[in-house]
Amino acid sequence: MEQWVDERIWLALMIGNSRLHWGLFENKTLCHTWDTEYLPESFVQHLAKCQTLDDLLTTLSPSPRRAMARLYISPHPPLLLASVVPSQTALWQTYPNVRVITLDKVPFQGVYPTLGIDRALALWGAGTTWGFPILVVDAGTALTFTGADANQHLVGGAILPGLSLQLATLAQKTGQLPDVELPQQLPQRFALTTPEAMQSGVIYTLLAGIKDFLEAWWRSFPEGKIAITGGDRTLLINYLQSRFPEIANRLVVEPNLIFWGMQKIVDSR
Repeated sequence: MEQWVDERIWLALMIGNSRLHWGLFENKTLCHTWDTEYLPESFVQHLAKCQTLDDLLTTLSPSPRRAMARLYISPHPPLLLASVVPSQTALWQTYPNVRVITLDKVPFQGVYPTLGIDRALALWGAGTTWGFPILVVDAGTALTFTGADANQHLVGGAILPGLSLQLATLAQKTGQLPDVELPQQLPQRFALTTPEAMQSGVIYTLLAGIKDFLEAWWRSFPEGKIAITGGDRTLLINYLQSRFPEIANRLVVEPNLIFWGMQKIVDSR
């Protein structure tokens, strides 16, 4: 759509690989964020029938309702949508007041056509906040590295299974390995139980790979910053703080980089 958000209250929705990530904005201020599971078509149709903003926000998430419900008259504030799941994109395009951010709206140079819009928006949000060059580590369902140089030219990146996905895959694709949760703190390396051995194998191997990528970035861009985001970011920072504190202390932790990127796109229009 050519028209971009110009109302006082607007919603942002990032459709990720496993969940919906929501943001509620008042003008340029991100007031509230929350996550939900994927929602059925009947739910989206119900939102379209809401008569007040109070009803809509209560349906989506009770938390922002008290602070925001009286600030807007229309029951359907603009929904700015970005998605990596085409079937979900089509579903949410039935919302009455939706705008879709596509990759061509993110003003990087050298972008390849299959770059995930989530990676592009997080990188844009980080770079326009802290400056370029910058690398973003997104610790979500997939763990991704995405970097841009001082000229806002895409350097590239990498994608691998995230912490939770690696453990889930071991449980699902083997005969006897159990479902295992991620520990809050770094486990011991040489484990004496099967669950702890799974935790150790996934976490220590992943940390070694992350360390290698981050050091490679700093060799190429000694003054370049690195930001980390995504659902497993806190666990990952805890592990890095225990294993490689000199690296952990140089990272910027921010959960809302994608929303920041969306807001910057809106602001530039």
